[in-house]
Amino acid sequence: MQQSEFPAFRDMLTDVMAYYRQDVSRFVLDLWWNACKPFDLQQLGSAMQRHATDPEHGQFPPKVADMVRILQGTTTDRASLAWGKVLESMSAVGAYTDVVFDDPAIHAAAEDMGGWPKMCRTDLRELGLLQHRFTQSYRAYAERGQFDYPRRLAGDRSPDSEYERAGLKLPRPALIGDPARAKLVYQGGGSGKTAITFASIQTLGHQIAAAIEAPRSAA
Repeated sequence: MQQSEFPAFRDMLTDVMAYYRQDVSRFVLDLWWNACKPFDLQQLGSAMQRHATDPEHGQFPPKVADMVRILQGTTTDRASLAWGKVLESMSAVGAYTDVVFDDPAIHAAAEDMGGWPKMCRTDLRELGLLQHRFTQSYRAYAERGQFDYPRRLAGDRSPDSEYERAGLKLPRPALIGDPARAKLVYQGGGSGKTAITFASIQTLGHQIAAAIEAPRSAA
């Protein structure tokens, strides 16, 4: 929603809560507005109506979580839909093309699976296991909300440096899903996830010993 839609949003929420004989405080209004801004106002109105007519949930006043459940589904639902999108793209696009999905959690989960080319080359007998691992990883990222992810899933092609050396532009990635949202995913991504660093036990031992000795030397 845009800021200009705030008055209409406020009136709608006030009317809905009045149906349940509840007032809308400024705190509640701000909470709803900040949580629902990613949604379309018309879609939100339809979700309010669906909640009110739900035989099980409609007898209670709506909460933000109810709207998210209706508009986005549970993380399990979203993970299943994401896997379907990935599975179709694996055969339609293939391992040699860079891809940008319209969902950053797909990028993060795909990197956990070893990258786009590896996923595309999964043996048919292993697809069930890949689906299980992917959906588990996807749900973890979707529930976290904020995470690092690669701006694009690189295909099995020549490195970027070879294109630059030859004075060629990088090949355009395939946009999967909603093109506008895929572009936002690309803009918000990075080169990858936070790198994992480690030090050997021996190195750590030397560092700890040096830290212990430092105060003694100063004394």
